[in-house]
Amino acid sequence: MQKMQFSLFVFLACWISSNATAAEETPSGKRPNVLFILADDQSPFDLKLYNPVSKLDTPTLDRLASEGMVIDGAYHMGSWSGAVCTPSRHMIMSGRTVWHIPDRKPNSKSNPNIGNADRVPPDLADYTMAAVFNRAGYDTMRTCKAGNSYDAANKKFTVLHQSVKRGATDETGSAWHAERVLDYLADRERTHDEDPFLIYFGFSHPHDPRNGKEGLLEKYGAVNHTDKNSLPPANANQPELPINYLPEHPFHHGHPKLRDEVAVSGVWEKRDERTIRNELGREFACSENIDIQIARVLEKLDAMGELDNTYIFYTADHGMAIGRHGLQGKQNLYQHTWRVPLIVKGPGIPAGRRATGNTYLLDVLPTLCDLTGVEAPETSEGTSFRSVLEGQTDSIRDVLFGVYCGGTKPGMRCVKQGDWKLIKYDVLDGQVRQTQLFNLAQNPHEFLIQHPSPHPNLADDPKYAERLEQMEALLLSEMKRLDDPYRLWDQPKD
Repeated sequence: MQKMQFSLFVFLACWISSNATAAEETPSGKRPNVLFILADDQSPFDLKLYNPVSKLDTPTLDRLASEGMVIDGAYHMGSWSGAVCTPSRHMIMSGRTVWHIPDRKPNSKSNPNIGNADRVPPDLADYTMAAVFNRAGYDTMRTCKAGNSYDAANKKFTVLHQSVKRGATDETGSAWHAERVLDYLADRERTHDEDPFLIYFGFSHPHDPRNGKEGLLEKYGAVNHTDKNSLPPANANQPELPINYLPEHPFHHGHPKLRDEVAVSGVWEKRDERTIRNELGREFACSENIDIQIARVLEKLDAMGELDNTYIFYTADHGMAIGRHGLQGKQNLYQHTWRVPLIVKGPGIPAGRRATGNTYLLDVLPTLCDLTGVEAPETSEGTSFRSVLEGQTDSIRDVLFGVYCGGTKPGMRCVKQGDWKLIKYDVLDGQVRQTQLFNLAQNPHEFLIQHPSPHPNLADDPKYAERLEQMEALLLSEMKRLDDPYRLWDQPKD
């Protein structure tokens, strides 16, 4: 009973505080709106904004970037599940770190901290994105894929649409999500709704199966390949192989029978050039379609006179490999997968700027609160990066931590400080124990020792022994700080 009274007190205090401070207005004299756009599985290096040689055309995102800010160092922190999107989306919605969030199922053991109320609050859903903005007087709407998400938090949206749309037509693909947003905006017009809004505009693509629309597939030389026993046709219009492509990873990734590495339709276990280039073409077709759908929504906001009064965030729940380092999925900690794209436009954000950021996706909630004058919930552990968006500082933190342990334990860990990055693997019951040390200024693509490069993995180079020791200590410190329940083979046990 006492615990229930305390929770009620916290709830009321948060409600009063939120409504008292949510009066921030833009130059228009109105409280700002929020359009949060989330792609499902997209490496930043697919976009020309991060990789100028990419063939992917995204004129809408390019325009958002030219009118706002590109964050070069945005990360998703990691996962304790093979479905990497699940913890990522929990972090987005709650603003909490990777070991302090629940799983979809209450009895899940994926995160060993679940069940510890001090680390994973049982009533956390009441302090997630929609719940916080509802109490602050915002209208909240969400459209996104169904599944592998934070169900309890999603239900807090006043208007909610959930469906997996990965087909090759407007009815079965990304246009479906855009139509839900356009219907919502049309309804606001019809009812003369003047409340500020928060729209969570999520897509089901370019997550596999990457069933692209016919015209876009042709543009990128791809086909929706479905025959496991044959290769897709070669086509000169397909995207080139990634610069860090490998036919296989030099050691096992540590997650036997991982769906993303063995069962993705169109790829399966193949890593040959024709398969990977075709799959990239399919992904680009899906990603350009997302760009087209975003343009439709922005055009509607502009026609309603709401575009200049809206903060627009574009990001993804995590990156993807698709041939990079001989991998296919999202269960790794290389930059192509640990990093995410992040573009922000809105009132007071200088146009055409870039910043390092060093942000996590869990920083989105406190940042949205900061920008709109809404009190961030006390449960949030993220840091607002408003100061970065407004050009007052280049980044909000010095050290970044990453984890993947959805397969065998304790899994992979990484830590980054400045140009230096350490990745460690402790998987398959000790059969794979590897250490990688990269200087990303010299080796931005994380070429491995097997790949010709003047600056490959430096972990075994005696010249960098002191740096390796520093990074090892930093990793352990972050693991302790973030309540990581595991330790690697060469770390002291608590």
